[in-house]
Amino acid sequence: MMKSTTAFSFLRIVRAARFSERGFRSAWRDEAAFRQELCLMLLLAPLTLWLRLPRLDTVLLLALMALVLIAELLNSALEAVVDMATREFHPLAAKAKDCGSAAVFVALLTLGGAWLALAGPALWEALAR
Repeated sequence: MMKSTTAFSFLRIVRAARFSERGFRSAWRDEAAFRQELCLMLLLAPLTLWLRLPRLDTVLLLALMALVLIAELLNSALEAVVDMATREFHPLAAKAKDCGSAAVFVALLTLGGAWLALAGPALWEALAR
């Protein structure tokens, strides 16, 4: 007897959504950096939309905001795996954690630079009125 691929796919998507929800909840509960970055995005995203920038600029800025959160989630996952593997100091464990942190930093710098370049002038003009 063959199972319906539609039902199977739907159940897989539901399960994946539950795992994702657990990941978000875990990151919110355990990761201060994730909470700070998410709060920053919850301020920047509406401000970006309010500025009515060109569509491509808006999409780029929103995508870069998502990139910061993605980098933070992956960094948190990497740190959890490294911590599970060893509690003792190991140069490779330190390197993995430092590279994950650097990835988040690069994502934040990219977002900051793009936001200042693309949205900064529009914000300045709106505030000057």
